[in-house]
Amino acid sequence: MAGRIADGPRLTHAGDGVPGGGAVPAEGAGRPGTDAVDGASTEVAAIDVSFTEVEDGDVEAVVALWRDPYRDLADARLGETSTVLVGRATRDLPAVATDGAPGEPGPREVAAGELVATAMTGVDGHRGWLYYVAVDPRLQGRGAGRATVVAAEAWLAAQGARAVRLMVRATNDAVRGFYERLGYADQECVVLGRPLGAPDARDAGR
Repeated sequence: MAGRIADGPRLTHAGDGVPGGGAVPAEGAGRPGTDAVDGASTEVAAIDVSFTEVEDGDVEAVVALWRDPYRDLADARLGETSTVLVGRATRDLPAVATDGAPGEPGPREVAAGELVATAMTGVDGHRGWLYYVAVDPRLQGRGAGRATVVAAEAWLAAQGARAVRLMVRATNDAVRGFYERLGYADQECVVLGRPLGAPDARDAGR
């Protein structure tokens, strides 16, 4: 992973302006935010998506890429050592072709300025963590996911994190392969957890 962070955008606080970044994959497939996989192609250049920290007007578009986690988004924005990065297309881009039924319209193109990528990231005082890495299905498979991870790593490095971790379900071979191609490796540890009782903590023990 040496040298990869230097290739990413140097992020600033929201509103200060950010150099170009990329778009993102998700831990999922078939719908936004669920097992989305990013291929090795580089059809979407780094300059085609730029990253900033999330703003109020972005909330609905971010949640559309995730799994309806309004509380997670709000908590990340309130934290002093966490944020949500959002990627927007810097120009009009063609959508990935799909195998739809004959006669069905294909996906519309991605318009310049449209929110197409997200990554929640934060520092726990020891390591940096990545969550909700997600890419619009219309841009998946073009190298956008790599650019998103690089943008998140750059933010973490700026916060002083010296290592980064993420969690992927053991059965999700496609997403595990994506991260392995970016230099991530199995840390040979078991993740344990339990909910703390709050109704919105239902995912904590999974």
